[in-house]
Amino acid sequence: MDNGRRKFLGTSLAGAALAVSLPEIVKAAIAPATAAPKIRITENDVILFQGDSITDAGRDKKSDSPNNSGALGHGYALLAAANLLHTHATKQPLVYNKGISGNKVHQLAARWEEDCVSLKPNILSILIGVNDYWHTLSGNYDGTIQVYRDDYRKLLDRTMKALPHVKLIIGEPFAVNNVKAVTNDWFPAFDEYRAAAREIADEYRAVFIPYQRVFDEASKKTPASYWTGDGVHTTLAGSQLMAEAWLQAVK
Repeated sequence: MDNGRRKFLGTSLAGAALAVSLPEIVKAAIAPATAAPKIRITENDVILFQGDSITDAGRDKKSDSPNNSGALGHGYALLAAANLLHTHATKQPLVYNKGISGNKVHQLAARWEEDCVSLKPNILSILIGVNDYWHTLSGNYDGTIQVYRDDYRKLLDRTMKALPHVKLIIGEPFAVNNVKAVTNDWFPAFDEYRAAAREIADEYRAVFIPYQRVFDEASKKTPASYWTGDGVHTTLAGSQLMAEAWLQAVK
């Protein structure tokens, strides 16, 4: 066998091994972090994705239609929704994305009635927190970790009062170190936001998705810049990684 053939086969096999192992990495990352049982998708469920730019992902904000590819953006929410709509087609779920770039928890609260409560979701997925820390670095926001905790709890208390039967999914805010915007200066302060999200998920019996661990594990296989362009916003591969992690929360 010539050297070119050997090189081709070696590259192909390495790629195949990576493709096979990534779902297992997601499962391994999530297993020790998930206390709540998986959420069962039922007939005509309304599923809402909420958060900041990672969830927004360039969605068409002029469209209010569920199950619409433009309205779902081009990130993990779209990819997770596509899988849900295919896998649970007979149950005809309705999937919305109402993430808005730049949002912090208090900005979710300001639009919560229109962008959450009025939709009456059965399943509510929230990923929020990176801006609550990141924006303090520029001096344009003076929130603290305690403000984040308090604002998040107030938001969920309000949600549970309005939607007592809603099933919650809370995503861990994440930052992939040494990729452009994210440096050692973020840590250990940002880790407090991750821990707070986990604490709150436990308090409200939400399914918790440990995105930080997922990205950390994936970055052992492929450089971190493959999964995120700036340490926060995902590439297409990173969005699929998040979608796979999210789908572990439901059945």
